[in-house]
Amino acid sequence: MRKRPVNLSNTLPHLGELELTLLQALWAQPEQSALRLQQELPRAQQCSLSTVQSTLERLHRKMLVRRRRQGHAYVYCARLGRAELLGKLLGGVIRQLHTGSLDPILSSFVDFADKIDEHTLDRLDELVQKRKLSRFEGD
Repeated sequence: MRKRPVNLSNTLPHLGELELTLLQALWAQPEQSALRLQQELPRAQQCSLSTVQSTLERLHRKMLVRRRRQGHAYVYCARLGRAELLGKLLGGVIRQLHTGSLDPILSSFVDFADKIDEHTLDRLDELVQKRKLSRFEGD
């Protein structure tokens, strides 16, 4: 049986706590080595260099980081920005929980935005209006 190519669809693999921490570090400062990332880990997540290297290898296999050889080591950077990864993760959850009607999902999202603060709900409304306008202008 032929293997299907890996793609960055809206469903992404599960990400562990260390994987997310390393991605956040790469968003803050791209082009970092495993050693540098290991040295910058928060105290609560300190681990060995080999653990960081194997975690980066998993992120590379998941196509979430790029790497290039620099001397005897790799230098890493994130393939996706934070917002793009968040959108893909949310899209994956929505697809898994989708029952046919989007109303519960949309209502939950609005409730979530409302609980953050009033500005967030207003910002959500602005984004929806801007998207509607861009669709209208695109016709």
